[in-house]
Amino acid sequence: MASYRKLYTVIVAFLSALLKLISPAFPKVRLFFSVRKNLFADLEKKTGSLPDNRPRIWVHASSAGEFEQSRPVLAEVRKACPDALVFLSFFSDSGYNLYRNCSDATIVFYHPVDSPRNARKTVSLIGPDVVMVMRYDFWPNHLHAAKKQGAALILAAAVLRQKNRYSKPLIRELYRSVFSLFDFIFTVSDNDRKRFAETFGIQNAITAGDPRFDQVKARSVDTGKIDRLAGFYKNRTVLIGGSTWEKDENLLLPAYLSLSDALEMILAPHDVSTSNIVRLEKELDSAGIASARLSALSDNFSAKRVLIIDHIGLLAELYSIASIAYVGGGFGINVHNTLEPAVYGIPVLFGPRHHNSPEAIELASIGGATVVDDNASLLETLRNLVDHPEAQQEQGRIAGKYVQSRLGASAKIARTILKPLGGLNG
Repeated sequence: MASYRKLYTVIVAFLSALLKLISPAFPKVRLFFSVRKNLFADLEKKTGSLPDNRPRIWVHASSAGEFEQSRPVLAEVRKACPDALVFLSFFSDSGYNLYRNCSDATIVFYHPVDSPRNARKTVSLIGPDVVMVMRYDFWPNHLHAAKKQGAALILAAAVLRQKNRYSKPLIRELYRSVFSLFDFIFTVSDNDRKRFAETFGIQNAITAGDPRFDQVKARSVDTGKIDRLAGFYKNRTVLIGGSTWEKDENLLLPAYLSLSDALEMILAPHDVSTSNIVRLEKELDSAGIASARLSALSDNFSAKRVLIIDHIGLLAELYSIASIAYVGGGFGINVHNTLEPAVYGIPVLFGPRHHNSPEAIELASIGGATVVDDNASLLETLRNLVDHPEAQQEQGRIAGKYVQSRLGASAKIARTILKPLGGLNG
């Protein structure tokens, strides 16, 4: 472990120095260092007022999606250990900015550059009893420092695909040493568990499932934010296009025109910038489709106008008023979250590029989702679901059952976290 970590540390130090040198010419690189400028002073100030005798959990997530996976785990931990202090770190700006005031965490901070000196400082200030890394984004020096200090290390929602970057010849031994630091590795599937054993000799990996199923279930219980909208669509067949891109909208608009007598549509684009919303409005207008923005919604809104969701944070709850969901991204890099609509027991549609999403693949294979390849297949699929309510209900039932059958990962992971906290929870 030591030799690989030394080489890794030299590389990190070199890259950090190089990036600092060129940062004036690159805004994103400059931002990376500027937001971390007073990191330790701020962390010392915030931790200085915290009580010493309460259990401490450090959760690290690369970005917002990974943190969402941790939330149901933290909820389970807090049931048994409500006094626990939670320290949340992000590597990305988007994750930090979205959750900097998150009520689930005591302190939210940017993860420092992974040098031995920074690692010792971070661990000394936080004093974690448990460190939980979500899915990926492992920082060897910080993990080693936490382990040396006596913290239990947990990797949750771990995925190890057949072709993965960790098993490449030049870095395999480094990651073997990193994975060996974890006391427990909770994998999403049994295939992931087997690959950890076969590729890295890891024998303490446990198949737990994906906490995202628990998270979408928890969010589906509270839909109060969209009560007003639900009233406009009562007893109507509603198609929601969620996280859509322009290529998705190019399919959805003509399909909606053909079925507008029997179907209402809500569009929640992935990009809610003013320029993109204006672009979408123009596309709708050119197609002869009336539209309205959520931000300008009036009490006399007619569902015969396509509603454009022009801000983030509502999509997961919006699916509760949908009869059919189209999830965007499948004509780009990869389909977005298909679990958010599936939890409500409705048919899910998406494009062909979904192979990096295990749940999308599984939903399609069992008949809870339909893959559409072009305008014709989308129209045919929608027409069948609209004209045959029994087919719509059956596909939705399969989707809902799929989510329901995979709940419980969070409780499994939480039980392991609580063991080292047991003697501290007075």
